[in-house]
Amino acid sequence: MTRVRIKSQSEIEAMRRSGKAASTILQRIGEAIKPGVSTYELNQISRQTIEELGGTSSFLGYQFPGHNPYPATICVSLNEQIVHGIPSKDVLLNEGDIVGIDTAIFLDGYHGDNAFTFSVGEIAPDAQELLDTTRVSLYRAIEAASPGNRLGDVCFALQDGAESHGFSVVRDFSGHGIGRQLHEEPQVPTYGDAGRGVRLMAGMTLAIEAMVNVGNSDMRVLDDGWTAVTTDGSLSALFEHTVVILSDGPEILTDNSELWGK
Repeated sequence: MTRVRIKSQSEIEAMRRSGKAASTILQRIGEAIKPGVSTYELNQISRQTIEELGGTSSFLGYQFPGHNPYPATICVSLNEQIVHGIPSKDVLLNEGDIVGIDTAIFLDGYHGDNAFTFSVGEIAPDAQELLDTTRVSLYRAIEAASPGNRLGDVCFALQDGAESHGFSVVRDFSGHGIGRQLHEEPQVPTYGDAGRGVRLMAGMTLAIEAMVNVGNSDMRVLDDGWTAVTTDGSLSALFEHTVVILSDGPEILTDNSELWGK
């Protein structure tokens, strides 16, 4: 049985602080994105901002079973890379790229986690449509995260938002509960059936992730053991927010209107 930890008011206040910090990191990285910048430089911005904010990285040293510890404070995924791309001094951003940045901070005992896919200069119309659709799909999923609804309502809203525009959702990774641990119950898949799954309650905190491909949903992991890419070489986009469910509906803890335009 899925065990979901309901957060108290004081815990929600702490997660508002960690969520705001995570959004600040993402905004500062976004301000630096332009052709010629290395993904290593973006990671350095994240490291410096985390230190400035008085937190620690949620990602640096993180270890899944069978994986080496993650070596950076951000995941940076270019073009056909889906998630978990590792920053490098040798990887430079080019005009027309899209780059997904996922970053998280542990602050005051709680994690804040968010992601955004940025355009590097001018991008192709199909790439822009992917970014727009993925972001809208995430917001549709968040809107479904209300008390009394089911987890499947959130997952279905995300899936339908992408597939109704001819895109596919990545099925090998999912969003997750979040709080004192970066990954808590429940898992929040990118697909599902409305009306099914865990009943949503006030006090639940979720990191909802929209991972959407132009082509099919298949993926493979590169030899570094982390970077996931589309098998058909098609573009992929990632957007994520940390959300708390309140009695009157969802609140985005990583909200950043300057970055997200909403």
